[in-house]
Formats: sequence, C-alpha cells, structure tokens
Amino acid sequence: MTSTVIYKGALRTEATHLASSTTLLTDAPVDNQGKGETFSPTDLVASALASCMLTIMGIKADALGIDITETKVTVLKQMAAGPRRIAALSIDLYLPRSFEDKTKRLLERAALNCPVAKSLAPKLKQDVRFHWPD
Repeated sequence: MTSTVIYKGALRTEATHLASSTTLLTDAPVDNQGKGETFSPTDLVASALASCMLTIMGIKADALGIDITETKVTVLKQMAAGPRRIAALSIDLYLPRSFEDKTKRLLERAALNCPVAKSLAPKLKQDVRFHWPD
C-alpha cells in the first residue's frame, strides 16, 4: 500500500504516506463547493506532473554529472465541464543554467517521458515549455 486517505468532512481529505507518515490535506476548490484552503485533488495531479518531471530530470542530470538544482516549474491547470475534469496543463520549466544542446535535449526528453506524463489520459493536453537562460 502507498497511502491511506480519510474523509474529514466539509469536502476535505487527509492522506498519509505510509512509508514516511507524512500527511497532506486536500479541499474541494471554491468553484466546486469547497473551501479552497489547500490543494484540491486536481491540483495534486498538476503538481505531481511537475514534481515527476523534475525528479526524472534530476535522475538524468545525476547520470550526466550535472546540477539542475533550483530548476523551477510553474503549472497552470485548466478545468472543463461535462464531465468535470482537467482539460489542459500548461507547464513551464525554468532552468537556472544552460547546457550544450545535446544535454538540453536529454533533459527535456527525460521530463516529457516521466511516468506521470505517460499515465495521464491522452485527451489531457500537456503544453510543456522549457526556458533556458541565454
């Protein structure tokens, strides 16, 4: 088992990661009857994609003997109705330093092929942009 999730009432859940006992809360978003005081479940999906991309890039960077510390990702989630779902994720990755073109391509390919990216429905648009310093 990976986690347990408990409904706390008022459209809030508490998830516990079993290996570490770390917990996190989710709320329904304000536009869907919730308080919006913390991540919504769909926010976690968007954040999981960004985190997965960074993790897989980090693994590739380690294998290449390079440092991508302080790489930042911003995520914009767009919802759709009928049924309510994530329609698109806009992902912008900001790398703190530049590398030769071959290394850039390897890092970009790693991010684009992370397990979360490959697990999301094909209908969910993933618009990914890499920003390398000049």
